[in-house]
Amino acid sequence: MGSTQRSTLGLVDHGGSTSTSHEKASSYIDNMPVYVKELIAGGAAGAFAKTAVAPLERIKILLQTRTNGFQSLGVHQSLKKLLKHEGVKGFYKGNGASVIRIVPYAALHYMTYEQYRSWILNHYPILGSGTHIDLLAGAASGGTAVLCTYPLDLARTRLAYQVVDTRGSLEYGTKGFQSQTAYKGIKDVLFSVYKEGGARGLYRGVGPTLIGILPYAGLKFYIYEELKGHVPQDYENSITMRLSCGALAGLFGQTFTYPLDVVRRQMQVGNRSKTTQGGDPGSKNTLEGLTTIVRKQGWRQLFAGLSINYIKIVPSVAIGFTAYDTMKFWLRVPPRQKSQPTSSA
Repeated sequence: MGSTQRSTLGLVDHGGSTSTSHEKASSYIDNMPVYVKELIAGGAAGAFAKTAVAPLERIKILLQTRTNGFQSLGVHQSLKKLLKHEGVKGFYKGNGASVIRIVPYAALHYMTYEQYRSWILNHYPILGSGTHIDLLAGAASGGTAVLCTYPLDLARTRLAYQVVDTRGSLEYGTKGFQSQTAYKGIKDVLFSVYKEGGARGLYRGVGPTLIGILPYAGLKFYIYEELKGHVPQDYENSITMRLSCGALAGLFGQTFTYPLDVVRRQMQVGNRSKTTQGGDPGSKNTLEGLTTIVRKQGWRQLFAGLSINYIKIVPSVAIGFTAYDTMKFWLRVPPRQKSQPTSSA
């Protein structure tokens, strides 16, 4: 009898301790600063979305940088060739650097967007509260995130740019560089680039990146909030609706700024594309890069890989926005002031 009571008490105590642990966890989340919750939500959303589309991102970079053997291939054939040469791991080459970059990038991007948005609404009420505030806050947050994480993006591009055959041979985006030593990882890229060009080398191509990200990030948030503002109240929390709004936001935002992304990639790969293929790593600014590509490679090169970018950007941005909103709900981030659709302002 006594043993039964002790056993029962043990079960009760165990249940009580479990309940207490849940309460402590809940209390910890509730006491967490809002900006920390936004950082966590943004970082998790970015990592999840980026990993989901990693194979398409790798192919997009190979097409953008005119990698030898991939220029005339479509998406399906490129995936097959990459699988043959590098196996399944090839689809995720550079994804480690991509995720390491995207976690702080997305965390800063979403968090600073919320902070910039609140700051503008609180300090400049004369600007109103329409979705144009999301345009301004999105652009500012995009620039902030890029400046803080750009070297990691450069490392990801360099890693994805080289194609190492499983038989041991190495190919780069253009002919004549098969004798180059393959990068071993993120640290190797950063060390090598810094040794070659110092801090300026780590930020090579940041000009077109900023010029591209400011309108893209602004448009992305603007279109997303504008579309959500027109969603009937009964469907506001629908995941399908959020995915649709996010997909359209990424699609339109990327279309307008894609040529700048091509210039950025070609500037990032630097001396490795200085060949008869037409690449000009000597471009010193965005305008020069654009005109050089048009003159030597044709205007179509400004949109190289755009079709796969559509395939990638639709799920990526849609998953990103939806995951961010979901993470905010789980972390109990207090609701913010809603943007009013421009048309009704």
